[in-house]
Amino acid sequence: MENLHIVFWLLKDISWCMIWKPLGFAMIFPTLIISIVIAWRTRQFMSELCHNVAITVWISANSYWMISEFFHFDTTIITGDITYKHLALIPFVTGILILAYFYLYYQPRHKEETEVITE
Repeated sequence: MENLHIVFWLLKDISWCMIWKPLGFAMIFPTLIISIVIAWRTRQFMSELCHNVAITVWISANSYWMISEFFHFDTTIITGDITYKHLALIPFVTGILILAYFYLYYQPRHKEETEVITE
């Protein structure tokens, strides 16, 4: 499933680069859905959960940014120097905060935990 997820993600980003709007839009949903499923399946391991949720919000930010460029509202000013493209920073920063929580707070307090993933 993780390998298929990467294929969808790459197709979405290639579509963005080539301005293939229909394929770009179509690839948002399987990419996001699979990233959510992967996060759910690894929820018992805090390390995997945090990283997979960070990936999910990254894909969300990336997808929003792509849509803003496709519909040409990415450079529209909201206020001051802030444009609609800058709204993608919200999920990007959310992902960074999730990983900061894991590495700076959770992991140092749970050093004894070892993770074994069984399929």
